[in-house]
Amino acid sequence: MNYREAIHYLKNLTKFGINFGLGRIVELLRRLDNPHLKLKTIHVGGTNGKGSTTAMIAGILQAAGYTTGTFTSPHLHRYNERFRINGKDIADRQISRLINTLKPHLDAMVAQGYEHPTEFEVSTAMACLYFYRQGVDFAIFEVGLGGEIDSTNVIKPLVAVITNVSIDHRDYLGSTVGEIAKVKAGIIKGGAPVVTAATEPEALAVIKGACTAKEVPLIQVGRQVAWKDKSILGRHRTYRNIHLPLWGVHQQTNAATAVAAVEVLIDRGVAINPEAVRTGLSNVSWPGRFEIIAGSPDIVLDGAHNPAGARALAEALKSKFPHRPIIMVLGMLADKERQQIINILAPLAKGMVVTAPNNPRAGDWQQVAQWAREHLPDVRICPQIPEAIKTALAMASPQDLVCITGSLYMIAEAREAILINKNSYPYQ
Repeated sequence: MNYREAIHYLKNLTKFGINFGLGRIVELLRRLDNPHLKLKTIHVGGTNGKGSTTAMIAGILQAAGYTTGTFTSPHLHRYNERFRINGKDIADRQISRLINTLKPHLDAMVAQGYEHPTEFEVSTAMACLYFYRQGVDFAIFEVGLGGEIDSTNVIKPLVAVITNVSIDHRDYLGSTVGEIAKVKAGIIKGGAPVVTAATEPEALAVIKGACTAKEVPLIQVGRQVAWKDKSILGRHRTYRNIHLPLWGVHQQTNAATAVAAVEVLIDRGVAINPEAVRTGLSNVSWPGRFEIIAGSPDIVLDGAHNPAGARALAEALKSKFPHRPIIMVLGMLADKERQQIINILAPLAKGMVVTAPNNPRAGDWQQVAQWAREHLPDVRICPQIPEAIKTALAMASPQDLVCITGSLYMIAEAREAILINKNSYPYQ
């Protein structure tokens, strides 16, 4: 298969849906000679901040001179973004080679009575094989969904990170913070110290219990490692004069979490100097997360797709743009806590445009508009995302701020319309 055919093949695998369990990925990787067990890995789970924290850890390791792979999801614009080495997306030809390697094994598994691996399981196997073939020094795997039976949980990491725990994906992970924490704590394994920024008492109790059971140390961000006045107070030393391009208090916490994970690697003999920490954090980029696009009006893109993310966005908006009138564009999937998110974000806006993510789970956006009207009078509905953006820009004065938020699927389409196709999508 060429690249185009390979991507079509991958997208077609979504028909197998979300099918939890590790049996299929374990068998597939066994047939590939277990490349994941030949890698030095870091595992990053949690509710919010997984991607940013992954990018920060990768940036520090790269600045220290190590070849570093990252496997993240979902992508914004191209599938290749999920597999990166030293910040560079996988090449089209490598996607083709990997699929051509995997497909005979997938066909053989089905012929022998196994369930067909899901799209995410195949992607996980691709990442393991790609990083092994490329000889990376470290590979960082972001959990796809949950943790315990997520396909990335086949790796044997040097350190496990749980950024935080809050309510999200109730249909899959549980209805309480404690239930969700139990699933996320499933990435905790013997021999791998754990770093967490979780503060919710119920979640923290679960994580502590799992660490005790596995006899591994727990490093708590905010206690043993913390951000303070542009410095990170680590267990080893204080890293001063940190410039962090990503805005928001939550990103400062993510930075401290990344440093805590890196210090575990230092404990294990990995050479990382303080300057690599500063350089890695100063160069970090994570598009679609409080990404500011200068213009008239300015635009902020942020994938605040659950209540905790919405609260982080609200605090960042108040801090970065105090007293700026906001026109908000909002599009969320139906399986999210949509009314709660509306209650957090709508009071910040003077107007809102409700749109629909390009996804079968988009649900009833008319209901979202009704909830928004309980907070502000000027709420409009534009099901098509490009039209929604144009409507918001027309509603805003040059001094206002347009904030586009919600599902990452919606953010991806909005970002493409504004940045990638900006010549054909004019705004002043």
